[in-house]
Amino acid sequence: MNVMDTLTQYALQYGLQAAVALGIFIAGSIASRGAGNFAQQALEKQTLDPPVRMLLVRIVKIVVLLFTAMIALQTLGVPIAPLIAGVGVAGVGIGLALQGVLSNVMAGLSIIFSKPYKVGEHISLLGVHGDVVVIDIFTTTLVHPDRSRVIIPNRKIVGEILHNFGTIRQIHLTVDVAYRTDLDQALAIVREVVATHPHVLKDPAPSIGVSNLGHPAITIAVEPWTAVAHYANTQGELNKAILERLRAAQIEFPPSFLSAAR
Repeated sequence: MNVMDTLTQYALQYGLQAAVALGIFIAGSIASRGAGNFAQQALEKQTLDPPVRMLLVRIVKIVVLLFTAMIALQTLGVPIAPLIAGVGVAGVGIGLALQGVLSNVMAGLSIIFSKPYKVGEHISLLGVHGDVVVIDIFTTTLVHPDRSRVIIPNRKIVGEILHNFGTIRQIHLTVDVAYRTDLDQALAIVREVVATHPHVLKDPAPSIGVSNLGHPAITIAVEPWTAVAHYANTQGELNKAILERLRAAQIEFPPSFLSAAR
């Protein structure tokens, strides 16, 4: 009877603890799924790539599940402090071994949430520039104007000076005309060419005017805006159209300009 009493006592004591711990863990699993769904809905409103969104949702689920698992273990009488200390020591070792990887991850999370740039924007940093096509946890991928891909570790980006052009870029063109040129006529021709080009934006308005009185020519600056995707083509097309229209109107160019244009 003593053995049965002892077994019954242990069953009542630890069975109740086990049932409570199991209930806490089940509740934690439900809470983990709920937190994951909430995070999913919140992140869907952000401009994130699907793999990044999925990773962040999983991190939320794991954090909630680990928290409830520790509470469940404590309910069973398992000392949590030595376990946390052991995990902390192991984490330090892993962190030192993966220092570069972890710094990329933290930098990637900083970029994702602070949004210094987005997919589709044109940026310039670290001596390179291009259109942002992928932002993930470890790297940012740009497409250079020559169609090559530039992959930058995120830790190299955070803390650096970054030039974000956004989704539009300003074209900077110049054309030299002789001093005897009718400037009003020349400017009117340039404005018409720019205004009729299909890829030149109306807002912001193009900037066109005399930028320099040099020797032996007057320089006209032509600075319209266009979408990043049309930047290179629009620049070449405007140069060609402006030259042809000025020639057709018999606008006089300086000798140096004519020799360069041939």
